[in-house]
Amino acid sequence: MLLAVNPDNPQPRLIAKIVEILQEGGVIAYPTDTFYGIGCDIMNKKAIERVYQIKNRDKNEPFSFICSDLKNISEYAKVSNFAYRNMKRVLPGPFTLILPGSKMVPKIMLTKRKTAGIRVPNNNIVLAIAKALGHPILSTSASNNKGNNKENGAKEAIFSDPSLIHDHFGAMLDAVVDGGEVPNIASSVVSLIDDIPEIIRYGAGDVSIFE
Repeated sequence: MLLAVNPDNPQPRLIAKIVEILQEGGVIAYPTDTFYGIGCDIMNKKAIERVYQIKNRDKNEPFSFICSDLKNISEYAKVSNFAYRNMKRVLPGPFTLILPGSKMVPKIMLTKRKTAGIRVPNNNIVLAIAKALGHPILSTSASNNKGNNKENGAKEAIFSDPSLIHDHFGAMLDAVVDGGEVPNIASSVVSLIDDIPEIIRYGAGDVSIFE
Protein backbone atom coordinates (compact mmCIF):
# COMPACT_ATOMS: atom_id res chain seq x y z
CA MET A 1 0.00 0.00 0.00
CA LEU A 2 1.48 3.35 -1.10
CA LEU A 3 0.07 6.34 0.77
CA ALA A 4 0.85 9.88 -0.44
CA VAL A 5 0.95 12.20 2.58
CA ASN A 6 1.41 15.98 2.43
CA PRO A 7 4.89 16.71 3.90
CA ASP A 8 3.89 20.18 5.12
CA ASN A 9 0.41 19.43 6.45
CA PRO A 10 -0.03 15.67 6.92
CA GLN A 11 -3.68 14.72 6.44
CA PRO A 12 -5.12 13.55 9.81
CA ARG A 13 -7.19 10.87 8.05
CA LEU A 14 -4.06 9.29 6.53
CA ILE A 15 -2.07 9.61 9.75
CA ALA A 16 -4.88 7.79 11.57
CA LYS A 17 -4.80 5.02 8.93
CA ILE A 18 -1.02 4.61 9.31
CA VAL A 19 -1.33 4.52 13.11
CA GLU A 20 -3.99 1.82 12.84
CA ILE A 21 -1.57 -0.27 10.74
CA LEU A 22 1.13 0.14 13.40
CA GLN A 23 -1.27 -0.68 16.24
CA GLU A 24 -2.11 -3.93 14.47
CA GLY A 25 1.56 -4.91 14.37
CA GLY A 26 2.30 -3.56 10.92
CA VAL A 27 5.66 -2.52 9.50
CA ILE A 28 5.89 0.63 7.39
CA ALA A 29 8.35 2.74 5.43
CA TYR A 30 8.25 6.48 6.11
CA PRO A 31 10.16 9.69 5.35
CA THR A 32 12.55 11.42 7.77
CA ASP A 33 14.93 14.36 7.46
CA THR A 34 17.72 11.96 6.43
CA PHE A 35 16.63 8.69 4.77
CA TYR A 36 13.38 6.88 4.26
CA GLY A 37 13.05 4.64 7.27
CA ILE A 38 11.49 1.26 7.99
CA GLY A 39 9.84 0.81 11.34
CA CYS A 40 7.06 -0.28 13.65
CA ASP A 41 5.68 0.36 17.13
CA ILE A 42 8.57 -0.35 19.55
CA MET A 43 6.06 -1.84 21.98
CA ASN A 44 5.21 -4.66 19.55
CA LYS A 45 7.85 -7.40 19.82
CA LYS A 46 6.52 -9.44 16.87
CA ALA A 47 6.66 -6.38 14.63
CA ILE A 48 10.25 -5.67 15.78
CA GLU A 49 11.20 -9.26 14.93
CA ARG A 50 9.73 -8.74 11.45
CA VAL A 51 11.99 -5.73 10.95
CA TYR A 52 15.02 -7.79 12.01
CA GLN A 53 14.07 -10.35 9.35
CA ILE A 54 13.51 -7.70 6.68
CA LYS A 55 16.88 -6.11 7.44
CA ASN A 56 18.67 -9.45 7.90
CA ARG A 57 20.15 -8.02 11.08
CA ASP A 58 21.65 -9.65 14.16
CA LYS A 59 19.45 -9.22 17.23
CA ASN A 60 22.49 -8.14 19.22
CA GLU A 61 22.42 -4.90 17.19
CA PRO A 62 19.46 -2.85 18.47
CA PHE A 63 17.70 -0.37 16.22
CA SER A 64 17.28 3.29 17.11
CA PHE A 65 13.83 4.79 17.52
CA ILE A 66 11.94 8.01 16.87
CA CYS A 67 10.22 10.06 19.58
CA SER A 68 7.62 12.73 18.83
CA ASP A 69 9.36 15.52 20.77
CA LEU A 70 11.81 16.35 23.59
CA LYS A 71 9.23 15.67 26.29
CA ASN A 72 8.61 12.25 24.78
CA ILE A 73 12.35 11.45 24.94
CA SER A 74 12.34 11.96 28.73
CA GLU A 75 9.88 9.06 29.04
CA TYR A 76 12.16 6.64 27.20
CA ALA A 77 15.62 7.85 28.26
CA LYS A 78 17.39 9.14 31.34
CA VAL A 79 18.01 12.75 30.40
CA SER A 80 20.44 14.86 32.44
CA ASN A 81 20.32 18.66 32.42
CA PHE A 82 23.42 18.62 30.22
CA ALA A 83 21.80 16.25 27.72
CA TYR A 84 18.55 18.23 27.69
CA ARG A 85 20.33 21.52 26.96
CA ASN A 86 22.18 19.95 24.04
CA MET A 87 19.13 18.17 22.66
CA LYS A 88 17.17 21.41 22.76
CA ARG A 89 19.80 23.00 20.51
CA VAL A 90 19.75 20.33 17.79
CA LEU A 91 16.29 18.74 17.82
CA PRO A 92 14.19 18.30 15.80
CA GLY A 93 17.05 17.56 13.45
CA PRO A 94 19.19 14.94 11.69
CA PHE A 95 20.82 13.52 14.83
CA THR A 96 20.75 10.14 16.54
CA LEU A 97 21.56 10.66 20.21
CA ILE A 98 22.81 7.81 22.38
CA LEU A 99 21.31 7.98 25.88
CA PRO A 100 20.70 5.60 28.80
CA GLY A 101 17.35 3.91 28.17
CA SER A 102 14.54 4.06 30.72
CA LYS A 103 12.47 1.14 31.99
CA MET A 104 9.85 2.05 29.37
CA VAL A 105 12.11 0.79 26.56
CA PRO A 106 11.72 -2.89 25.64
CA LYS A 107 14.94 -4.87 26.24
CA ILE A 108 15.18 -5.78 22.55
CA MET A 109 15.66 -2.07 21.79
CA LEU A 110 18.56 -1.61 24.23
CA THR A 111 22.28 -2.33 23.92
CA LYS A 112 24.10 -4.47 26.48
CA ARG A 113 25.00 -1.19 28.20
CA LYS A 114 21.26 -0.38 28.43
CA THR A 115 21.63 2.54 26.03
CA ALA A 116 19.37 3.54 23.15
CA GLY A 117 19.70 5.55 19.95
CA ILE A 118 16.97 8.17 19.87
CA ARG A 119 15.83 10.50 17.08
CA VAL A 120 13.44 13.44 16.72
CA PRO A 121 13.65 14.11 12.97
CA ASN A 122 12.69 17.42 11.43
CA ASN A 123 9.91 15.80 9.42
CA ASN A 124 6.24 16.60 10.00
CA ILE A 125 4.94 13.26 8.79
CA VAL A 126 6.88 10.89 11.04
CA LEU A 127 6.48 13.18 14.07
CA ALA A 128 2.70 13.25 13.49
CA ILE A 129 2.68 9.44 13.27
CA ALA A 130 4.71 9.02 16.49
CA LYS A 131 2.55 11.53 18.35
CA ALA A 132 -0.72 9.93 17.24
CA LEU A 133 0.59 6.42 17.99
CA GLY A 134 1.61 7.43 21.50
CA HIS A 135 4.76 5.27 21.32
CA PRO A 136 8.13 5.73 19.61
CA ILE A 137 8.67 4.22 16.16
CA LEU A 138 11.56 1.89 15.39
CA SER A 139 13.98 3.48 12.93
CA THR A 140 16.25 1.82 10.37
CA SER A 141 17.09 2.83 6.83
CA ALA A 142 15.10 1.48 3.87
CA SER A 143 17.94 -0.36 2.16
CA ASN A 144 18.58 -3.44 0.09
CA ASN A 145 20.54 -4.98 2.99
CA LYS A 146 23.50 -6.11 0.87
CA GLY A 147 25.80 -4.38 3.31
CA ASN A 148 24.81 -6.95 5.94
CA ASN A 149 25.95 -9.86 3.82
CA LYS A 150 29.61 -10.37 4.71
CA GLU A 151 30.08 -13.04 2.06
CA ASN A 152 29.41 -10.94 -1.04
CA GLY A 153 30.91 -7.72 0.34
CA ALA A 154 28.36 -5.68 -1.60
CA LYS A 155 27.62 -2.16 -0.54
CA GLU A 156 24.25 -1.39 1.03
CA ALA A 157 22.08 0.77 -1.24
CA ILE A 158 19.54 3.01 0.47
CA PHE A 159 16.35 3.85 -1.37
CA SER A 160 15.22 7.48 -1.60
CA ASP A 161 12.21 6.90 -3.87
CA PRO A 162 9.07 5.59 -2.08
CA SER A 163 7.89 3.88 -5.28
CA LEU A 164 11.14 1.90 -5.45
CA ILE A 165 10.79 1.01 -1.75
CA HIS A 166 7.26 -0.21 -2.45
CA ASP A 167 8.44 -2.32 -5.40
CA HIS A 168 11.53 -3.71 -3.67
CA PHE A 169 10.01 -4.76 -0.35
CA GLY A 170 6.53 -5.67 -1.62
CA ALA A 171 4.50 -7.69 0.87
CA MET A 172 7.22 -7.40 3.53
CA LEU A 173 5.83 -3.93 4.31
CA ASP A 174 2.23 -3.16 5.21
CA ALA A 175 2.44 0.42 3.93
CA VAL A 176 4.88 2.83 2.31
CA VAL A 177 4.31 6.46 3.25
CA ASP A 178 5.17 8.71 0.31
CA GLY A 179 6.27 12.03 1.76
CA GLY A 180 8.25 13.23 -1.24
CA GLU A 181 11.99 13.66 -1.54
CA VAL A 182 14.36 13.35 1.42
CA PRO A 183 18.05 14.39 1.67
CA ASN A 184 19.31 10.77 1.64
CA ILE A 185 22.18 11.57 4.00
CA ALA A 186 22.81 9.63 7.21
CA SER A 187 22.17 11.26 10.57
CA SER A 188 25.05 12.28 12.81
CA VAL A 189 25.32 9.92 15.78
CA VAL A 190 26.36 11.49 19.08
CA SER A 191 26.69 9.77 22.46
CA LEU A 192 25.72 11.86 25.49
CA ILE A 193 26.43 9.09 28.01
CA ASP A 194 27.87 10.39 31.32
CA ASP A 195 27.53 13.95 29.97
CA ILE A 196 30.57 13.42 27.74
CA PRO A 197 29.73 14.16 24.09
CA GLU A 198 31.28 11.64 21.71
CA ILE A 199 30.71 11.80 17.98
CA ILE A 200 30.17 8.23 16.79
CA ARG A 201 29.35 9.11 13.17
CA TYR A 202 29.62 12.31 11.19
CA GLY A 203 26.56 12.83 8.99
CA ALA A 204 23.91 15.46 8.38
CA GLY A 205 23.65 18.28 10.92
CA ASP A 206 26.24 20.53 12.51
CA VAL A 207 28.10 18.57 15.20
CA SER A 208 30.43 21.44 16.08
CA ILE A 209 28.56 22.15 19.34
CA PHE A 210 29.61 18.69 20.54
CA GLU A 211 33.30 19.03 19.63
